[in-house]
Amino acid sequence: MMRQFELVETVKSYDGNVDEDALNRAYVFSMKAHGAQTRASGDPYFSHPLEVAGILTGLKLDGASIMTALLHDTVEDTDTSIEDIEQLFGKDVARLVDGVTKLSRLELQNEQSKHAENFRKLVLAMSEDIRVLLVKLADRLHNMQTLHYMRDPEKRKRIARETMEIYAPLAERIGMQSFKDELEDLAFRELNPEARESIVKRLEFLRERGGDLENRVSQELQYALDGEGVHAAVRGRTKTPYSIWRKMQVKNVGFEQLSDIMAYRVIVDTVSECYHALGVLHARYPVVPGRFKDYISTPKPNGYRSLHTGLIGPQRQRIEVQIRTLDMHEVAEYGVAAHWLYKQPSAEAETNGQGRSVDGRQYRWVRELLDILEHASNPEEFLEHTKMEMFQDQVFCFTPKGDLIALPRNSTPVDFAYAVHSEVGDTCVGAKVDGRMVPLKTTLKNGDQVEIVTSKAQTPSPDWEKFVVTGKARARIRRFVRQKEREQYLELGRQMLQKAFRQAGYDFTEKAVAGVLKRFKAENVGDIYVYVGRGDITAREVAYAVFPGSKESDKDRKVVPIQQRAKNKSGKREHAIPIRGLIPGMAVHYAHCCHPLPGERIVGIVTTGKGVTVHTIDCETLENFQDAPERWVDLAWEADETDEPYTGRLHVVVANEPGSLGDLSTVIGKNRANISNLKITNRSVDFFEMLVDVEVTDVKHLTNVMAALRASPVITSVDRARS
Repeated sequence: MMRQFELVETVKSYDGNVDEDALNRAYVFSMKAHGAQTRASGDPYFSHPLEVAGILTGLKLDGASIMTALLHDTVEDTDTSIEDIEQLFGKDVARLVDGVTKLSRLELQNEQSKHAENFRKLVLAMSEDIRVLLVKLADRLHNMQTLHYMRDPEKRKRIARETMEIYAPLAERIGMQSFKDELEDLAFRELNPEARESIVKRLEFLRERGGDLENRVSQELQYALDGEGVHAAVRGRTKTPYSIWRKMQVKNVGFEQLSDIMAYRVIVDTVSECYHALGVLHARYPVVPGRFKDYISTPKPNGYRSLHTGLIGPQRQRIEVQIRTLDMHEVAEYGVAAHWLYKQPSAEAETNGQGRSVDGRQYRWVRELLDILEHASNPEEFLEHTKMEMFQDQVFCFTPKGDLIALPRNSTPVDFAYAVHSEVGDTCVGAKVDGRMVPLKTTLKNGDQVEIVTSKAQTPSPDWEKFVVTGKARARIRRFVRQKEREQYLELGRQMLQKAFRQAGYDFTEKAVAGVLKRFKAENVGDIYVYVGRGDITAREVAYAVFPGSKESDKDRKVVPIQQRAKNKSGKREHAIPIRGLIPGMAVHYAHCCHPLPGERIVGIVTTGKGVTVHTIDCETLENFQDAPERWVDLAWEADETDEPYTGRLHVVVANEPGSLGDLSTVIGKNRANISNLKITNRSVDFFEMLVDVEVTDVKHLTNVMAALRASPVITSVDRARS
């Protein structure tokens, strides 16, 4: 265990301005506060915060961070309060300790919602000060190093899964590769010990068979570079068991087929020497095709820069070589900590007296997580989107101005649009990739230049959620859909209640509805409207609750048979609820069994939790709802609704002749309609039967299309399809 003077001297060795007195007081305070507490290993509990502080000194963090490491468990596990910390060590340290404490307190809960809430608070805390994340990662690293002392196997697995899913990806995001590798491998040891042991044994066998192979390869690479005047240091390393196992899973290959178990780093002085060294090695050794990556000209989002190449190198070994400068190497190993050292103060930070930049919002990925947080409906959804954001491999695309946008693999132009700006995503109507218009669900590839076409009239489409892959895009789309659905449920529910009150013989007032809020567990009248519009409760139930006496008089109302309803197709319907052409999947949507069109008599069926489904009055499906009159809603089309396309489904029989399908599409196109879908349901020697979905403005438009099709010599018959 590191002694007090050793810790202070270590911090002084890289930060001569550290407050020695405060650091000494923090050491003594933490040791006394934890007193006789012990860990699962039997060691004094104080050994844990001291080890965390030691890990952070390896990153050369400032005195406030080291004091936070020493004190981070005192508020949670002792009688110490945040006020005590602030009084003794200042506001800066108190704020950091508070940020870490809030997270640790919630980690003791084993429920998914608490786990998600924990991560939500971590994002908020690190957005205010990135040092919270650095302390938390060091805390988690030491806990993982001592995880095997914990007796409860389920608790060990839960902590290991949390480390693999959250903390290792976070370490990768801030570029701390060494932290990420160790966290993953420690978690792997707990979650899949058999697989890890198998890989470890194979690595030992390779070392025994190859002898001092790693050093021999390093020396030959060093000799090759020295011979061409490249001043470089070559270091070899074996990849971690988890890294090897993951490559086996991703590439679906066996251990023997992996070519990059051994990786070699070539450290040079300048960027130009990186490319010189690359040229020397490529000229001397055969290159493995497809293995070269230039992260110097196109850095990763976490700031990682290096040249990667695969070679059939010395000793005829397939190896991976990474070429970088010393500065690049520090960033690769320590990530944000390498950028954030006390010796690199920002101008803004100097003005507020801190002498450093600690605001996590400066990192784009933190801003993106905050944006997801803003639009997620609950902590679980936030955690889902964030895992999706952090886990996927990346693809690099460019804006028309040449700015680099990094996205998860399989991203689409919609993901790209949201990555540029939320408003660009919301108003996206089209996209050009390398100057060519493409569908919005097109998968982007490395190097694509993407231009987004926008329109102020556009809003997010629920269909986008089917193909977007970034958490930010999905969170924005879901939020819009939720908001739009609520608006539609609210308006529909209000109109349904007005109609129910009129039928019961009473005037509709919001004051009357407000009197039954408690009965339906609603906070306001708007919630009642939403419940009715969504089908959770019926309008009649609310009317009966407001006017209990109306229930008896309403009992004897007869259900009008469908046949009778269908006869009354003309005349003005005074109490019908008007609807607009809504986006499919919203509060009101059109039935696929009858495909209702403007101009037809329609009726709605309320489905619990889904709102209203619109059917034509003669739809056979309505037979299933004869015994549930409370679920019927009389609907009517808006009078001015003529421009928006609606889908009418046709059953068409076409002669099996060359050009028949062309004639079909030509006739439909000439009548200003559009084929949105076509499915051949039956074929024979002479005829094809097919279902054709046609976009039209109303039922009259569809009738004209059908008449034109019947006039075509290749069309045998055309009818409305009713499924």
